[in-house]
Amino acid sequence: MALDTRLVALAQAVGADIKALLAGQGNLAALTTEAKGSLVAALNELHAALSAGAGIDDNAGAGDTDSTWSADRIITALAALKGEIVDGAPAAYDTLLEIAEALGDNDAAMGNLLAAVGNRVRYDAEQGLTSGQQAQARDNIGAVSAAAIGDPETDLVALYVAAKA
Repeated sequence: MALDTRLVALAQAVGADIKALLAGQGNLAALTTEAKGSLVAALNELHAALSAGAGIDDNAGAGDTDSTWSADRIITALAALKGEIVDGAPAAYDTLLEIAEALGDNDAAMGNLLAAVGNRVRYDAEQGLTSGQQAQARDNIGAVSAAAIGDPETDLVALYVAAKA
């Protein structure tokens, strides 16, 4: 292989490596730090800001992406959220584990609850209902009674064919 061919191959290999390194580090101009010429300088700037306590603001509101609450404020907010979720439930039922244990201890209540849920008309999936169940569901909706809809099993195509004959 001639020397000029080897030099071209070397330049292409070095160029490919530089291209990969540049792609890996990203566009330094897009950094939101003051230091945009070096990743090390940008990281050092960020470290200094965090060490100085920048970014912690217990008065920050929802959607604030430039700061965060202190650990104490986060713990307080989580405790308040737990209070809202529990909302005065008795101590015996104020955790999901206690609720699960109570439901597990009462198979009859769980069976009744599941049966009641199973007897609901779904709007998110097909459901196989008898004609009596369909009529009851229409009557329960009120605005769309069985009289207004008629029999859903009516063969409308047959009616159409008969009408145009």
